[in-house]
Amino acid sequence: MFNGKRIIITGGTGTLGRAVIKYIFANYSPEKVIVFSRDEFKQFNMRKEFPDPQYDKLRFLLGDVRDYERLKTALHGVDYVVHAAALKQVPMLEYNPEEAVKTNVLGSMNVVRACIENNVKRAVLVSTDKSVNPISLYGATKLTAEKLFIAANAYNKTEFCCVRYGNVIGSRGSVIPYFQELIKNGSDYLPLTNKLMTRFWITTGEAVNLVMRGLSDLPAGKILIPMAKSMTMGELAGAMNPWYSTVESGIRAGEKMHESLSSEDNANVCILDGDEIKDFHKIYTSDKAERMTGGELVEKINGG
Repeated sequence: MFNGKRIIITGGTGTLGRAVIKYIFANYSPEKVIVFSRDEFKQFNMRKEFPDPQYDKLRFLLGDVRDYERLKTALHGVDYVVHAAALKQVPMLEYNPEEAVKTNVLGSMNVVRACIENNVKRAVLVSTDKSVNPISLYGATKLTAEKLFIAANAYNKTEFCCVRYGNVIGSRGSVIPYFQELIKNGSDYLPLTNKLMTRFWITTGEAVNLVMRGLSDLPAGKILIPMAKSMTMGELAGAMNPWYSTVESGIRAGEKMHESLSSEDNANVCILDGDEIKDFHKIYTSDKAERMTGGELVEKINGG
């Protein structure tokens, strides 16, 4: 399906972008895959990670999704867009709201406009469970981005859809690498906000599968969500090292005790990923989802 096609990934130097690139080159022969991001040093390091000749069709473009003209130029001749660029740190965005809006909302609006201007075939927004009944600014900006993508299907031939998931095991900035670093450095405790807080967890491979399905057979205007399992933060800490004590600091600004992948209000636009794509019409919250065992988590951390 992607043979001979041009694909661009905004925010492509992150964990998901790297994994999507590896998947595409392992399974297809694209004409070009473009990483569009604003950090030249990350692009420099990534270029070394993806050497020729295997990745000779990989290109790097500096730019910011806040800059519409640059984005429009970058999308010229592109067939597929994965929009992963975003500011994501919940507490930080609570105290820097304008920056969150500029990147996550106005940036997504620019992506939509540039797709329409360039007659892109399909665009997928990478969203988050925090967009469901949001209390954080981050969640509210991603909800707005979802609305922008879904509404854009009324404008032209570009097909817009979204994928929405929770925490990715091992992704940059997540709690698991943070805990691993503390354990490695000999810390005698693991800091938690609240040990009863629950979160959804999926692997990077599962996130890639969602994105690729979004690029292929997800109906336009829909949001694809995974059949994700959840854990309490106390269970997660215990799975990583049962001999460590924990210290609770309390919930931070913008955080929830439990997250949702679907709510009663937006279930009509959600599709559950599985053996077959099907409509999904129920509330899906992390406190009521199937629990991931400690053994499953360790296996996934180790690449199983």
